[in-house]
Amino acid sequence: MEGTSMATWLITGCSTGLGRALAEAVLAHGDNAVVTARDVAKVQDLADAYPDTAIAVMLDVTDDAQVTAAVGAAEARFGVVDVLVNNAGYGYRAAVEEGEDGPVHRLFDTHVFGTVRTIKAVLPGMRSRRSGTIVNLSSIGARICPEGSGYYAAVKAAIEALTLSLRKEVAPLGIDVMVVEPGAFRTDFADRSLTQSVEPIADYAQTAGKRRKEHDTVHGKQQGDPVKAAAALITAVESDEVPYMLLLGNDASDGFRAALDALRTEVDAWESISRSTDFDA
Repeated sequence: MEGTSMATWLITGCSTGLGRALAEAVLAHGDNAVVTARDVAKVQDLADAYPDTAIAVMLDVTDDAQVTAAVGAAEARFGVVDVLVNNAGYGYRAAVEEGEDGPVHRLFDTHVFGTVRTIKAVLPGMRSRRSGTIVNLSSIGARICPEGSGYYAAVKAAIEALTLSLRKEVAPLGIDVMVVEPGAFRTDFADRSLTQSVEPIADYAQTAGKRRKEHDTVHGKQQGDPVKAAAALITAVESDEVPYMLLLGNDASDGFRAALDALRTEVDAWESISRSTDFDA
């Protein structure tokens, strides 16, 4: 989206972390912001600080009615939603075998189907105006797939695939779509926003088990600065050529390149077998 005056952003998950940093940056930048959280009291201070350009709205992205109401509130106050940022989410750590049905289903409902709900809610307006930008938050986890993060990596990988298809579908309509892969940022993601399986299996103690919350030594020491990430996101959204993918953090850039190199090595090693399965001419 080429830089315009007073764009209206709708950002999900603004109570803490990258979502809150982005909301603060957007408002300081002079744009309008619909700041949302499941507990609206946690974002009311942002709306109070910017009474002319911000509104606080309750939004649980797993609730169809709340998604519809949030977009309706945005359009009633500011007329349009120019930029949707799907940031709401949380982590879940478990070996694949340890994953519990209920928590895994909630994880997919929040990350994947929650993202779909908000996209479907804003697209009619964006299509009618032939303009708009959709930003979907993924994670470097979708690329590096650490032990114990299989389910989290899976929801983020689903979001990435969805984003690329959507980008191709709406590009002719003047709408930009971008996926963001952050690395580790100094937020409460590894604390309040991280859940895990209840019953660990001993056989996974040396793989998934090492990344359980009780063994975490990284929280509070992450290199990523949420303020700088927010500035980078605004720069990307306002650029003349919005990127398909934006990596945030040195760890994300390094991890992505390492995963890409490993994948290319694997593809090369098995290429003759891969090319042997067509019918003979």
